[in-house]
Amino acid sequence: MILTDDQIALQETARRFARGRLLPDYQKREKTGVLDRDLIREMGQLGLLGVDLPEDMGGLGVDAVTTGLIAEELAYGDFNVSAVPVGISLNAAILLRHAQPEVAREWVPRMIRGEAIVAICLTEPRGGSDASNLQLKARRQGGDYVINGEKTSITFADRADAYLIFARTGGPDEGAKGVTAFFIPGETAGISRTHFDDVGSAIIGRGSVFFDDVRVPASHRLGEEGKGFTQVMQGFDYSRALIALQCCGAAQASLDEAWAYAAEREAFGRPIGQFQGVSFPLAEGESHIAAVRQLAYHALALRDAGQPHTSEAAMVKWMGPRTAFDVIHQCLLTFGHYGWSKDLPHQQRLRDVMGLEIGDGTAGVMKLIIARQRIGRAAVQY
Repeated sequence: MILTDDQIALQETARRFARGRLLPDYQKREKTGVLDRDLIREMGQLGLLGVDLPEDMGGLGVDAVTTGLIAEELAYGDFNVSAVPVGISLNAAILLRHAQPEVAREWVPRMIRGEAIVAICLTEPRGGSDASNLQLKARRQGGDYVINGEKTSITFADRADAYLIFARTGGPDEGAKGVTAFFIPGETAGISRTHFDDVGSAIIGRGSVFFDDVRVPASHRLGEEGKGFTQVMQGFDYSRALIALQCCGAAQASLDEAWAYAAEREAFGRPIGQFQGVSFPLAEGESHIAAVRQLAYHALALRDAGQPHTSEAAMVKWMGPRTAFDVIHQCLLTFGHYGWSKDLPHQQRLRDVMGLEIGDGTAGVMKLIIARQRIGRAAVQY
């Protein structure tokens, strides 16, 4: 992939910030469990948030490939912090396409400046990717909708300033056709939140969001009633490719550290990197991550060209977290007994990337999408 001068400049800006500001405190942030809002605003000031969004909203108007370059670099420094720009690229684009202009004009610039975080709420206790099982209900009452129910496993659940939610406005037999999307500011009466004690990604704040007679004006509906799921889900092809690049960035950080250790650590009178048992697994890791990276950028390039990329995005979404997990695991083992310590970041990266083997679509769902693209929806059933 040949980069332009502008792409290289943005990539270098993200790289300096990731390695100078994010990487040194990556593990410290997990211990505090707090998403540093000042750090997010600093990213906004550097132009690292919403780079793909329109210039009149505060973005840079760059393409998807350039957005991927920044996501990968930021994840090298802190996998969890890099989730913020990925979420902005997804959620702000949804607002620009489907929200009322006044809603988009208020919230999108705030997101780009790092002043607001929006959580997308799809998953419920009974499931996530199966729209026919959504139970959160939105009932029309005059000029408002009244919303009741629960969303769970929501990224930024207790840290978000607003929520982009999917609710059932039709009957359960309508499936995805009876689902409508809404945008709800976090201070709206009737919203409560919980925080989960997760294996990884502590600063992300995954949890449940409860809606108890939450009144939402019709002006905050996204798109047409009953078409929210199909309209909004189109943006997930984009975020899935970006997620894969997040995983590549985290794995590359562990690979670089493992190579450096292999060059310095000596055993039997020479650096351990001279032993094929040490260097070959790392070489395999470099190869696997390079393959995922290239497919992810290919998916983004297809998007930039206006070409279908659903299969490619689904491929890298299941391959990215799993491959990164395996590679980081090998890097941890390269450090031997020292690797089995929380003093080193590999164990945290391992736990962090593992979450995306579940979140934003499991491997099984991604493979179902690929199969449907190949032989048709009717031929592939749950």
